[in-house]
Amino acid sequence: MPLEVVYFAWVRERIGLPRETLETRAPTVADLVAELRKRGERYALAFSDLSALRVAVDQTLADFDAPLSGAQEVAFFPPMTGG
Repeated sequence: MPLEVVYFAWVRERIGLPRETLETRAPTVADLVAELRKRGERYALAFSDLSALRVAVDQTLADFDAPLSGAQEVAFFPPMTGG
């Protein structure tokens, strides 16, 4: 399934892309992350500490075990703070 993957802040900086369209059969976000880590050092570094990341599936905050069936977009970003 084609999936738009969006990267924000330092995730974007580490990967070097703001977004990309991927073909994936990953059933969950965690499976997608595992696929992304295999794409190279930049991805492995960006996804080395999942506790420092948040994820949204189709613009709704989600957990890493969230299913991707029918999803069109996944976004990865660091936690945000107010102030």
